Amino acid sequence: MNQSNAAPAIGQNTPNPLEPAPQALTIARRKLKPGEPGTRKLLAEYGENLVCVRYRYDAANKRRIKTIELIIAEAPWEPNPQKIPLNKIMHLRIKYGEIALGKQVRAAGGKWNREKQAWELRYQEVLRLGLVERLIDGRQQSETVRE
Repeated sequence: MNQSNAAPAIGQNTPNPLEPAPQALTIARRKLKPGEPGTRKLLAEYGENLVCVRYRYDAANKRRIKTIELIIAEAPWEPNPQKIPLNKIMHLRIKYGEIALGKQVRAAGGKWNREKQAWELRYQEVLRLGLVERLIDGRQQSETVRE
């Protein structure tokens, strides 16, 4: 009996040909909107619920994988007006003699704004450094808490 045709031993990792390859190994090269060539059959099948069609390529296994994104539920939603985006530039007050704190802000990407006489830093970094109480954008500490 030829060993190459033998079934793999139990416990060995054998890929299932019907399962798509892990996404870490695939590269999405094309993303198509509904109605574009390559999506028409899927658009006829899924209708308004079709968001997009992606073609992923797995070079290791020499496979092309077609995936779709569907809307499965909709519900009303109101954004929280008090929630501050993490990438928003905030202004901080740091006193002249606080050299160590100034170095921390600079290391986190902070820049001095001459017009406003304040340090500019992304809100994410303000939270990370614990400098919420030094914000000078007219916000109170209770408003700046992220949910």
